[in-house]
Amino acid sequence: MIQVQNILITGANGYLGAQMSRHLASKGHRVTALCYPEAPKDTDWCELMEEVIVGSVAERKTIDVLKKRSFDAVIHLVSMDHHQSQTVTPEVAASVNVQPCWMLLDAFKDRGLKTFLYFSTIHVYGVLQNDLITEKQPLNPGNIYALTHAMCEQICDYYNHTTNMNCLTVRLSNSYGHPVFTENNCWWLAVNDLCRTAFTEKKVRLLSDGSPVRDFIHGSDVCEAVELLCEKAPKTTNRNTYHISSAKTYTLLELAGFVKEEYEEMYGETIPVCTPNAEDVSDFGQFSDRARYQIDNSALKALGFVPKCEIREGIRRMFIYFEKNLPHA
Repeated sequence: MIQVQNILITGANGYLGAQMSRHLASKGHRVTALCYPEAPKDTDWCELMEEVIVGSVAERKTIDVLKKRSFDAVIHLVSMDHHQSQTVTPEVAASVNVQPCWMLLDAFKDRGLKTFLYFSTIHVYGVLQNDLITEKQPLNPGNIYALTHAMCEQICDYYNHTTNMNCLTVRLSNSYGHPVFTENNCWWLAVNDLCRTAFTEKKVRLLSDGSPVRDFIHGSDVCEAVELLCEKAPKTTNRNTYHISSAKTYTLLELAGFVKEEYEEMYGETIPVCTPNAEDVSDFGQFSDRARYQIDNSALKALGFVPKCEIREGIRRMFIYFEKNLPHA
């Protein structure tokens, strides 16, 4: 029996936000979805929500609207992506990536909020070394996107030890999976991109030699992790930080091999894997002997988290989504 919570999700119509809002609402929680610049046109999704509010969390008037409501948890997802963060001025980057987090924390510090969950990124560590990466790893942001997230983590830490709110930081590895809304821009994500290329072009097209290593976790597992954190994460005076990861790493070439194999099994048709230097790669394990990092998720597992969607199952789900939403090549 779950304990029903009133939950505010910012960026609720975004790629992760839409999945999370639907997941938590379908579990019985009362979800207030903050959307910008407009409400989704999906009436089924909207009807699941307790309330859909249209507004920018970067604007004071939106914060004032939210302050009139009472929440048990706030899940803050609003941020520009890597490219956007690098191409705007520092003022704009801070106004979107940093200021709203600070404004929300300050707005709810004395209003009985139990949990504030901030979505950071694994990029705050900079270049990952071939080692076990725990939440105690020193931060070394190498770009504006990572820097602004590291700044928000510090702000969350401040409110965590100066207020009664349980301020949690989530460092997400690489999520993937089909979007809730067709307008969600998620096709730059490696798994999504490779699957879409396979489905629409009958080839798996890599943009590199395939040697980079990534930890991939399906969006459904991300949602399960967030629900668990809202219910069970303890309040501590130290940094409340959790990795959401699969704790498994694959080279992009191994990933491409999985996509190829699942496509051929589902559709009975052979497709090539291409890199910038080769038209048909056949050895998907050529980088498998290289040392690789592991993003430790034992802190989350201690609360009961177990990733359920393995990478091949996630790839199959992508193809099923395309069958319903895209013309087949």
